[in-house]
Amino acid sequence: MSTNEPWSKPWRTSSAQVSLQASAVHRARVRGCLLGGAVGDALGYPVEFASLDRIRATHGARGVTGFVPGAYGAIGLISDDTQMTLFTVEALIQAHARQREKGIGGAWPLLLRQAYERWLETQSKPGPEQPAPEQPGAPAGGLVNQAWLYARRAPGNACLSGVAQMYAPDPALPLDGTPGEVNPDSKGCGTVMRSAPFGLVAPAEEAFAMAARGAQITHGHPTGYYAAGALAAIVAHLVAGESLEGAVLRTLRLLEGHPGHTETTAALRAALDLAADGSPTAEKVESLGAGWVAEEALAIGVYCALAEPAAERALPLAVNHSGDSDSTGSICGNLIGARYGDTGLPHAWVARVEGRERIAALADDLAAECALG
Repeated sequence: MSTNEPWSKPWRTSSAQVSLQASAVHRARVRGCLLGGAVGDALGYPVEFASLDRIRATHGARGVTGFVPGAYGAIGLISDDTQMTLFTVEALIQAHARQREKGIGGAWPLLLRQAYERWLETQSKPGPEQPAPEQPGAPAGGLVNQAWLYARRAPGNACLSGVAQMYAPDPALPLDGTPGEVNPDSKGCGTVMRSAPFGLVAPAEEAFAMAARGAQITHGHPTGYYAAGALAAIVAHLVAGESLEGAVLRTLRLLEGHPGHTETTAALRAALDLAADGSPTAEKVESLGAGWVAEEALAIGVYCALAEPAAERALPLAVNHSGDSDSTGSICGNLIGARYGDTGLPHAWVARVEGRERIAALADDLAAECALG
């Protein structure tokens, strides 16, 4: 073997080296999931509510191919999708630390509710109070102190009204297809667009259950909470190294054990079938729905990530349609980022997304907390 050829076998590595490598991969996937979601959100937010014809008339035949100006000409603004996702992360960091330090589990639903209440504050005030008053469950220096998050970016009515009801689900709440206590008829995509972080902190089955229960803080329709659980489970499988198709198939098997899963299952199967049916188009995206409801948003995000594995093509595909473009872009970004890590995202897009440094820091905090066991 010549000295400039690669070794056919790697040097023996210690368990510590393997652990460091695994931690680095996990951190990259956590970063990728959160930053990818933010990038997809920011790509789609300026064209949310616009028809496909309007998007093409404004931005050309290919539609949106990168960041375009939004409100007041701003570039790279995130919406309520990323806002709520970040508050979900903050709650999960707190819950994991509490269980690790005090041996007390089961507090995550209350911490999640409190985190969403802090998000709700950002939707009604011009900025953080100085000095910031103490709030129940709020971490020192937390997101409620970030001025850039005090922006109302078309939040869903069910999210606003649901959080205001101050409901925290029982951590053992049965997932049997029974409508939840809050907004029992609502299955808007506000459940699924914020639920990827559960897949970053727990194995698939546990992530599914946590996300499905957490969704019921605001939305009680079974499809709404099952779609949230399904995204979390898919993300968990991706973080564990599974392919996206494999992650979806395993999540479908998980769904089969839950009464009332049929709408979510049908949407995911439609996404799988469509991804196998030739070249992707915006018209194919629209055949899955508009994304305003949870199962449609999940299906569109999954389809686009399957049909176009590279972020540069998957994310524009996910936002160029007549519907909830920021939510479908965000979900697609969560999936692409969890699969390939932050290095699989276009640097130029990541660099321009609002709150990039804080999002990356929060991702690193989550990965570090998980690494502590």
